[in-house]
Amino acid sequence: MTTPKPLRADARRNRDALLAKARELFASGCFDLRFDDFAKLAGVGTGTLYRHFPTRAALAEAVYREELTAMCTRARDLQATLPALEALAAFLHGFVSHLHTQQGLARTLATLMATRSDTLADGGRELDRVIADLLAAGVEEGTIRPDVGAGAVMMVIQGICTVCDQLGSQADANSAVTLTIDGLRPRTT
Repeated sequence: MTTPKPLRADARRNRDALLAKARELFASGCFDLRFDDFAKLAGVGTGTLYRHFPTRAALAEAVYREELTAMCTRARDLQATLPALEALAAFLHGFVSHLHTQQGLARTLATLMATRSDTLADGGRELDRVIADLLAAGVEEGTIRPDVGAGAVMMVIQGICTVCDQLGSQADANSAVTLTIDGLRPRTT
């Protein structure tokens, strides 16, 4: 696999402007405009848009990858600075909150990538790894029970996000994450 050559400064600025506008539109829930019109909103030419992102799916994937990288970096930072259970709780609350604000991105990815799941699958594996690391640290500390894996936690969090997307209640989502964290504590006999 070849590494793409670095972008010139002006090309990097244009790419960053496109990604920033995409994040803004996703956060507002508005991403149904014509793809060519998107270039104008981002302040770049149509050719620049297509050079960086030949399709709407390519743009959505790029935003998703950046968001995922930021979330995983945050998980590692939390793990390095907080006790394990607190780090996991902070990460999961932040994750659910972030997804709540990025519903436009989630919807766009769901509709655009029905047949292309590589990006989503790779992202799922990366999230699974950081959650597994947070859980393992908690097991080592004795603050998280050893019989729950990252897959189960991801399933619960995905369920919370799905239901809250339908109901629109961030407060209920936070309560559900708190219940999840409480369920991860070691059982006392």
